[in-house]
This record gives sequence, C-alpha cells and structure tokens, in this order.
Amino acid sequence: MKIEFLNLGRQPIANGFRTKDDKSEEQFFDLRIGFDDETNLVSLMGFVDKSKLFNDEYVYVSSGSETMRRHFSAIASMLKARFGPSAILEIGSNDGVFIDNFDPDSTVAVEPCGNFAEITNSKGHKTFSMFWNAQAADAVLAHRGPVDVVFAANCMCHIPELLDAFVAVESVLAPFGIFVFEDPSLDEMIRNYSFDQIYDEHAHIFSVIALSNVLELAGLEIFDVERIGVHGGSNRIYAKRIGDLSHDVTARVGAAIGSEVALGLDSMDTYKLFAQTVRSNCQDLVTTLSRLKNEGHRVIGYGATSKSTVVYNYCGIGPGIIDYISDTTAHKQGKLSPGVHIPVVPPTAGGIEDGVDYAFLGAWNFKKEIMSKEKAFIDRGGKFITHVPSVHVIP
Repeated sequence: MKIEFLNLGRQPIANGFRTKDDKSEEQFFDLRIGFDDETNLVSLMGFVDKSKLFNDEYVYVSSGSETMRRHFSAIASMLKARFGPSAILEIGSNDGVFIDNFDPDSTVAVEPCGNFAEITNSKGHKTFSMFWNAQAADAVLAHRGPVDVVFAANCMCHIPELLDAFVAVESVLAPFGIFVFEDPSLDEMIRNYSFDQIYDEHAHIFSVIALSNVLELAGLEIFDVERIGVHGGSNRIYAKRIGDLSHDVTARVGAAIGSEVALGLDSMDTYKLFAQTVRSNCQDLVTTLSRLKNEGHRVIGYGATSKSTVVYNYCGIGPGIIDYISDTTAHKQGKLSPGVHIPVVPPTAGGIEDGVDYAFLGAWNFKKEIMSKEKAFIDRGGKFITHVPSVHVIP
C-alpha cells in the first residue's frame, strides 16, 4: 500500500513556460508523494497525463549542457568496451546526445516527443515516436529483432506503469542481453533534502531496494550498480534476465542495498523526517531571499528548470523576490515561469549582468559548470544561493 508522506501543494506543469500574452487557463495538479510499504517504491500519489508532459513541444534538450554531452560520450565508450553491442536500443533518446555515439546501422530508438524523434530520424537512427510500452517493444522487434543492450537515461523514472515498462524491456533483449538505465537516486534526495527532484515528470524516485523488487517481478535482476554525479546524484543500474550466468553479480549491488537499509529507505519513519526538514528548509529559503530583497540587494534566479518550478511554487516565491530567471534555453526565453510567472531572459554576453548581487541556483545539479562559467560574477562579489542540502550561500 502506498502511504503519502509529503505534499508539495498545487503545482503547474513543471516545463509549462508561458508567453506573456497567453490567456489560456494554466493547469495545476496536486504534487503529493508516497512510499509503498510492499515494494519500497517512492512514487507520486497521482500521475499527470503523459501526453501533457511529453509531446511535440517538449523543451528540455539533453545536449544543451557540456556536462551531459561529456557524460553520454563517456558511457557510450564504456558500453562499447565492456559489452560490445551489435544492436542497441535507447528508450527516451531526446535529441540524440547518447545514440549519436553509435553507428546508425546498429541503433533503434523510442522517443515520445515528436520534435526530438524527427531530429534523430533525420540522423539515420530509426526512432519510433511513441511511449515505451509493449506496443513499442513489438515495433522494435518487428524492425530489427532483439537487441544486445537497452539503454535509458532519466527516462524509466518518468513511466507510471513501471512494471509494464520493465516487462517490455525484457521482451526485446537478445539472449544474454542487458538493460542499463540511470535515474536520480532516492538515497541522494533523502541525504540532501533535494525535494525538487519530485515533480510531474518524475513519477518515481528510485532506490536500489525498490528497483530490485520490481525488476524481479519482470524476470530481471540487478548485476551491477554505479553511483554517478549527474542530476544531483544518480544510480546507473545494470540488469539481466534472472538465470543468465554470463554476468556475475558484483559486490556493489549488496553494498548499495546495505547502504540504503542503513539510511532507512525501507522505513516510513525516514520519509516523515524528510518531509519535516523540507518544510523547514522552505521557510528558511523564503526568509533568506526576502531579507536580501528588503536590504536592497538584487536577486535573480539562475536556471529555468523543472526543479526551480517546484521550489518557487511550493515556497511561494515570485517576481516580488526574484527579478528574473537567466536561462540559456531558447524555447524558454521571453516566457514566464510556470505558476509564479517570473520572467525568463537570456544571459547577457558577459554572463550575469552588472547590478545583480545574488543568484538562486535553480540548476544546482550543474553547480560546478555554472560557477566556472560565471567566474566574472563571482569575482565582482556576486554570490549564488542554494537550498541543497540546506539554505546557504555557496562559498
């Protein structure tokens, strides 16, 4: 049974950036999250219609960050060296930042957002513009048969029907085929109180404990786990069919599960404490930003992200506190942030413009890349603020 432990209030579609003259009614939903005491899976209490989230107007571009470009290039090289796949399927291929590292003759992809499916198809990667499910698996099998590797990044956590998705993966694997996927880590979210990992697209936040339980129901088992730094801390999971002896189970699997048990990820008490701290941190953030504003400082947001949408709406932070949000994504510039309607503007040629004293880091998971890029802002005394793991000025 799934038991609610945190309510983040009425939230807009996290990527639903609006033009200033858009008079249509903005859509909101109740963002509540719970813990399933049978599978230990942490999920939203109610899921948003997938077609409202992933469609031909989806704006997040994976290749927009140098960090992510390097990340996907590195994992492609690793998969080639470690497993040598002759056929690879990517679920959720976005604009092709991962699959472009492979010969199109060896690839097939499934991507529900038509704008991105069109891009990867134009590059020669056969891409089915549909949501991942049994029908998509049948389309892949009809096109090229079973595959050696199924890869998905920041995608499986988006799928409400998780068990069905894993069953569909098992159905397309060749004999001794493997499934590699990475998503934000529940362990990291709990340790860092990064509640903004919870938003409409993230139907689930995964622990290794829960994944082991659900994968087993689909005939799959985890044989390796890696902790990776992207997106505020993620797990890369390697799975195989149960009974496949071609890949030994590494010690990292038991170590990851043991660490999660020690943290209490199999106990409702942990999530109750998390919720209490999140509410306190939100109050601290509002107090800090309001004080700076009242003292005459100019405060902006940096990164018009889904994460920042959740923070601004849950904590009630709007244009009265944040002057504007600076973001490099062309599709978001000139629009208003969802719900609270803070203007989104492109960065100036020199980075953060003169006169800005503080920037709230909406894209805190890219902190190192951002602080390196905005060295001029820091050198003239500008400061970044984050709420992870608690509200503080980044040194």
